[in-house]
Amino acid sequence: MLEIRNLSVAVEGREILHDINMTIQNGETHVLFGPNGAGKSTLLMTIMGFPKYRVTRGSIIFKGKDITNLSVDERARMGIGMSFQRPPVVRGVKTRDIVAACLKGRGDGKEIEKLAEMADLADFLDRDINYGFSGGEIKRSELMQLLAQRPELTLLDEPESGVDLVNIALIGRLINELLQKNCPIPERRCMGLIITHTGHILDYVNARTGYVLCDGTIGCVGDPHEMLATIREKGYNECIKCYLGRLPKHD
Repeated sequence: MLEIRNLSVAVEGREILHDINMTIQNGETHVLFGPNGAGKSTLLMTIMGFPKYRVTRGSIIFKGKDITNLSVDERARMGIGMSFQRPPVVRGVKTRDIVAACLKGRGDGKEIEKLAEMADLADFLDRDINYGFSGGEIKRSELMQLLAQRPELTLLDEPESGVDLVNIALIGRLINELLQKNCPIPERRCMGLIITHTGHILDYVNARTGYVLCDGTIGCVGDPHEMLATIREKGYNECIKCYLGRLPKHD
């Protein structure tokens, strides 16, 4: 469903990502770990198609189509959705209106109310988008919009960032609903890529495959829970040492 082939990406003339390879099958959830500044958000922004992130080599294939040069709106129409780490405040647009737009005519006022209740945002529908919202409320609002959109590929940028323990449990339930975790993998019609620095979200959302991004390159691939245990015990410095130790030596 999603295949990233030898992808290198530059931002303002500086290469941030180098030869990234990744494949996510339908129904799977993958997680990308990495220290701050490793390029995790750059990868999500590139998959989503923001023009600031320029692909210098490689390609992005989604549902069998090369989307490397498609615009953000074309990718969204194909079924890609994203929850941002720091989404903007939008004055003059009500939360209810953005949820209705995400539903694309597939629901009425009752459906909007149902989604708001699920996200514990019933009292926020008539407020401007993200205006005066706490960190947890912003994350829940983003997930409510994605639940309305129902993308086939969901990109989640640090969903636990800035969220307290009460909110993270609810955010975990919303992500599990979005990724159809109550269904066997062959029956799901969606897949997810979560990026995280702390890994706390894995206490609430299970993932099939993990990656560690070091200095713009994927250093290793494996079981995400084993990776997280190592990161919690030894930190990212150990991952970086391991990655550097596997690089070819030059005289």
